[in-house]
Amino acid sequence: MEKRGSRQDTRRIKFGTDGWRAVIADGFTFDNVARVAEATAKFLVSEERKTLDIYTDWGSPYRPAANGVVVGYDMRFLSPEFAHHFARVLHDSGIPVTISDAPVTTPAVSYAVVNQKAAAGIMFTASHNPPTYNGIKYKAEYGGSAPSEVTDGVEEHLSSTIPTPRSPEGLIEKVDMKTPFLEKVRTLIDPARLTASPVHVVIDSMYGSAQGYVSQLLREYGVSYTQIRGRHDPLFGGKKPEPLEENLVPLRAVIASLRRRKRNMIGVVTDGDGDRISAMDEKGGFIDAHITFALIFRYLVEERGLRGSVVTAFNLTDMAHDMCEDYGLTQIVVPIGFKHHCEQILKRGDVLIGAEESGSIAIQGHIPERDGVLHSVLLAEIVASAGKPASKLVQSLFDKYGPRFYHRRDIEVEGRLEVVAKLKENPPETFAGRKVMSVETLDGIKLRFKDGWLLFRASGTEPILRLYSEMRSMKDVHELLQEAERLARGELRLW
Repeated sequence: MEKRGSRQDTRRIKFGTDGWRAVIADGFTFDNVARVAEATAKFLVSEERKTLDIYTDWGSPYRPAANGVVVGYDMRFLSPEFAHHFARVLHDSGIPVTISDAPVTTPAVSYAVVNQKAAAGIMFTASHNPPTYNGIKYKAEYGGSAPSEVTDGVEEHLSSTIPTPRSPEGLIEKVDMKTPFLEKVRTLIDPARLTASPVHVVIDSMYGSAQGYVSQLLREYGVSYTQIRGRHDPLFGGKKPEPLEENLVPLRAVIASLRRRKRNMIGVVTDGDGDRISAMDEKGGFIDAHITFALIFRYLVEERGLRGSVVTAFNLTDMAHDMCEDYGLTQIVVPIGFKHHCEQILKRGDVLIGAEESGSIAIQGHIPERDGVLHSVLLAEIVASAGKPASKLVQSLFDKYGPRFYHRRDIEVEGRLEVVAKLKENPPETFAGRKVMSVETLDGIKLRFKDGWLLFRASGTEPILRLYSEMRSMKDVHELLQEAERLARGELRLW
């Protein structure tokens, strides 16, 4: 077996749940970026591309390679340099290409694909991964995550030779992707509701590329705000730029310091490339991605009067099911990875909202893409429109649908795939003293109990096993996750 860092390992390129990611200077190198660029060019001009399901079945527009590719990049170490290297190789291959004139969010690149009627979009980001990583996300013509048939097509054209860019860097046209994107976001905001009552917004950009986006919009509408972690730091303050509670100590501290002076307040958080979101209430209580989704879903139906089907990932809260039944709306459950949401959004044409556990949300009227910027402003609009603190809005959900508590634990463990496979082959009848009511295997394996569930799933973007649980108390959640980790590490025997 090749050791990590060997030539064979570093040259391996594999697109996962949402793009290709690797450690900078190990797998993610200028040589490998050039290989992906050349493969992308070959894929775009290939005849087999026209036969893909996204065009023949999903209803995506097909655009020839001559329509060009838009390239964007985030705030990570060497992201601009990698992006320009990719763009030059693409240009050498005869593909028209434009590149962002500054760091941008992933949804801004996705919108640029639609707005410019491009053949594809390429975003240089490793999203929420640690700062040692970088990556590439491929966006299809519809302005959303590309399915496996697209990224597999790119991989099939990978060559072992290393192309060297010949085009001068200054030859690549630079374009403003932020301004058109914000213009689109404005069409989805209701200024009257956003300013219906005073609300102070604490914006936590986690040093990511969404910095300056939410603050610009709030400033335009006269909404007061405080910006934190809104400068360039490729180390992300020593934390993964993922909007999980354990990474939000600075946000909680700022909310606590402002609480005496600001009566109504909400904290909004975006990840490294601005496509994910979570929040915090005026007391510093964490509002996870599940409850964030529920708040937005309820608002769209009850206040905006919108209808449509609801697409939820396999790891999203059961509250989605209860709410859909309450509103008489169809729920479609899909595997994890927003490309599955894109398929449903394009095929059905009536999707009101789609969401994942990670804080990925898309809504009707926008591109079929996650957008942390839009939903940050929408959360402020929800609080201002209600004229109530965010904590009371969350409690009203619990009052109606029952309390839901959730946590995810990511662990590095040998044989993570084997753990999931063994559970699927021989699922337990009881786990952690609870009877297993049913087993679901849409993506990983979910053990359902009377009062919640536990999910085992191998990550598609990182070498880890993800353990997810939602129960009626946080004590039960942690008990289940503790036992799940013991099982994964071989410290607990079920059979």
